[in-house]
This record gives sequence, structure tokens and C-alpha cells, in this order.
Amino acid sequence: MPWGPGTLLFSRAAASSEALGAPIGSLGKSEPMSPSSASDLARVLVVDDDRLIRELVRDALEGVVRVECCDSAEAALDALAREPAELVLSDLTMPGLSGVELLERLRREHPGTDFALFTGNATIDSAVSALRMGAVDYLRKPLRAEELSLVVERILARRRLLLENERLREAVDTLEACQTLMRCLDPGEVYAVALDLVLHSLGRERGLALFRRTSIPSSDGAAFRGFDEPAARALRGALVDDKGFDLESFDDTRIVSKSPVHESLAEAGVVCDDALIVPLRGREREAGVMWVFAEGRDFGADDIERTRIIASYAEVALHNAERYYQAKERAFIDDVTEVYNARFLLQASEHEVQRAARYEKPLSVLFLDLDRFKLVNDQYGHLIGSQTLRKLSQVLSSCIRQIDTLARYGGDEFTILLIDTTHEAGLAVAERIRRTVAETPFEGEGGEPIHLTISVGVSTFPGHGRDRTELLDKADKAMYRAKSHGRNCVCSAAELGE
Repeated sequence: MPWGPGTLLFSRAAASSEALGAPIGSLGKSEPMSPSSASDLARVLVVDDDRLIRELVRDALEGVVRVECCDSAEAALDALAREPAELVLSDLTMPGLSGVELLERLRREHPGTDFALFTGNATIDSAVSALRMGAVDYLRKPLRAEELSLVVERILARRRLLLENERLREAVDTLEACQTLMRCLDPGEVYAVALDLVLHSLGRERGLALFRRTSIPSSDGAAFRGFDEPAARALRGALVDDKGFDLESFDDTRIVSKSPVHESLAEAGVVCDDALIVPLRGREREAGVMWVFAEGRDFGADDIERTRIIASYAEVALHNAERYYQAKERAFIDDVTEVYNARFLLQASEHEVQRAARYEKPLSVLFLDLDRFKLVNDQYGHLIGSQTLRKLSQVLSSCIRQIDTLARYGGDEFTILLIDTTHEAGLAVAERIRRTVAETPFEGEGGEPIHLTISVGVSTFPGHGRDRTELLDKADKAMYRAKSHGRNCVCSAAELGE
């Protein structure tokens, strides 16, 4: 369109999706505009002190956009404060603020709003000045309805294209950020990284993840972001230690205003609004759910779409972590007894000691050794001996909880980690194991029963040691003290100084 007097001038202050108003609707498509439902139409403000001009623009655009007329720039700013608009059509010269001054205000206060100028006395100088402010075109008065409609359609189509490009860039950024998840081989890290990615993508700061960890016994099962340490500690106690959530009940990404987490937050004195809950599933055992809090801003369709992209990558990462841990677990399983081996024991005991120290919980260690097991191998052979050890591991497993760890330390020696168990309770478990082993017949050659006994030493964190090596050593020495007392008995590490 050539420059000349009386031209309609369009500008875009800055592409910003946050300041967007109503949907564009049918405007912005390649085909001619057609009437749509009011909720689908773009909102356009017409600003002119001439009532005839306002009515002309309203008649030309009515039905294809939502038109609101303002008789001054000040009235237009008030209207934008009430509700955002996609486009402002404004005269250049008006009482009060001029069209150029209105454009300057819009660039500062409503950077996502497109702007158009029309005038009856535009010059090349005014056009250049407007171009420097971001203008792309202008139209002279008297306005022609057909030309006005086409220009508005073109500017809204351009706007829609820019917004779509922005969404695509955000999607690409999200996909690139998700590559971090592919490097996570620890399931707990997957949940924490996914939570960080979702918070960053949605521009939020407060969220948490709860998850079931089956690959490492008695793991923390929670990650918190945006909570201070006292609140995080209270929430961990309420959500992980005291309660247990059915993670399988969360089956879809959705927005909630009430949930068990909201109740626990209220009990901890933390007030939170709506939350976006995001379930995460591995293909086998891993399961978890994230809560991302709205923080006073509604979640949009784009927020949920980006969240689902991150969740899909996180679930692939969880599957990879599951496969990694399956392979790693096979390296930690004893071939004879099919319980954990000494290599796993060293790792698990280090993890549990750190956990006990962090939460100031007790941890009891049992060191067990079969009495005179060499006679079984000598009399019945190593095949029967291996079968006996396998049956013994089954007996020991039946005497402890699922969260406890049983490992074959070597030969006929076994070690048990009793989670959150005091020394007195550990001694009671050891006595139950001793009695059960003594009462259990093991099958010998030709079905002949073999009766065995076991000696057990018990140590407990922190009273008998504050690190893995000291605890295992004290339990081992207590076991040998039990043997020196005639075998088939339980000895406490507290007796070592006697």
C-alpha cells in the first residue's frame, strides 16, 4: 500500500503471549472472515473522538470481531485494564492523549496488543515516526469498509502466526530441556528433574513430587521445591512417614483445588491454591505423582500441553531406570540363595545409615552365622549344603519386613538391616529368627531332616556406631561372642565391653 494522507497504520509492540486476550477465532485464517460465536472472536478497541468513524468501524467489523468503541485514549486504557484486547484501532489526533502517545503507553503497559493508526492528514514524516515505533502500515480517511476488514484480517492472521511460532519455539525448548531426563538412571532423580523442568516451563516455584521407590529399599519418596526447610520437614513427615498415598489412584494430568496433599499442607500451616497434578509411571514398578501449585495464576491449555510432554519423557526415563536397576540388581543377587549379596549390602547399609542420620531414626544390624554348618557340607555334600542355605534364606525372609534388607555376607553368614528399629526391637527380631531356625527342619539326603541353629549379633545406630563399617564390625563381633557363649543364642553389641 503506498504512503499518503489518511492511511491506517498497524504496529505490533512486542510479541508476548502473557498479555494475550481472547482467542482470535476465525480471524487469521487464509479464507475470508465469517461470523463466529462471541467467545471465539478477537477483541478490538476502536478509539476515535468522531462518533461517525467509530460507528463505521463497528459496522464494518461487527460479527467477525468483538468491537468496543472508546471516544478517547484514556477511555481505551481503562477498557484494556478491564480486559485485554488483540488489536487497538486509533485515530492519530484526538483531545487529550494522541494516537502516538497511546501507542507509547501500550508498548509499556500492554506489550502483547497490536496497534493501528488511521488519520486524515498523515504525512511521510508521521509514517516514518510511527514505523520507528514498530508500525507497519496506515490507512487514510475516509475509511472503506472492505479495505478495513481485509487489513484487520491480515493483522490478526499475522498475530496468530506469530503466536503459533512462539508456541512451537516453547515446545522445542521443552523438548531440548527434556534431554536431561534421558541421562537420569536413578528413579528418584527422574522425579526431581521432571519436577524442576515442569516448574521452570510453567514459570512456577512451588511444587512437590511423591513417589514409590522399589529399586532401593525404604527410600525417601519425596522431593520438595519452593518450601522452606521446616515446612519441607513437616510435609515429609506427613506425606511420607505418617501417611501413604495410593499413587495408582492418580491416573491423569488435571487441575485440583482439594487433595490429600492440600490437607497435609494445611496441617503443616502452608496455604496453597489450585494445583496441577501430574502422574508418572514406569512400565513395571516405579510410580509417582507431582503437584505444581498455581501461585495465583491459572493454568492454561499450553501449560498442560508442555507438562504432558515433560511427563512423557519422564516416563521413558523411568523405564530406562527400571531396566538399569534390573540389570544392576542381577549383579547384586547371590546365585545360591537368591537374596542380596555382600556388594549390595555395602551399598544399602551406607544408604540406610545416611538416612537414619538425616531423620534421626534408629537402624539395627543383625549379623547371623549358622552353627557348625561345615558338618552339613562334609556329611551331605555341597549340593545339599546349597539347598539348605537357600531354604535358610527363605526362613530369614519370613521373619522380617519387606522394607528390611537381607543379604548373604559370605559362606553361611547373613546380614539383616532393620529399618527404623531400636536396639531392643532388633534383639527381639534376632531372638525370633534364632528360635524359628532352631524349630525348622531342613531336608537332608533322602528326606532326612537336618536341624540347625544360628548365632546372632546385634548392633544399632547410633549407639554402637555412626558409620557402616563400625556398625557391621560391632554386629560381627557380637555374633562371635554369641558363638563363644555356646552358640544358638543372641548377643548384643552392648556386651562387647563386658
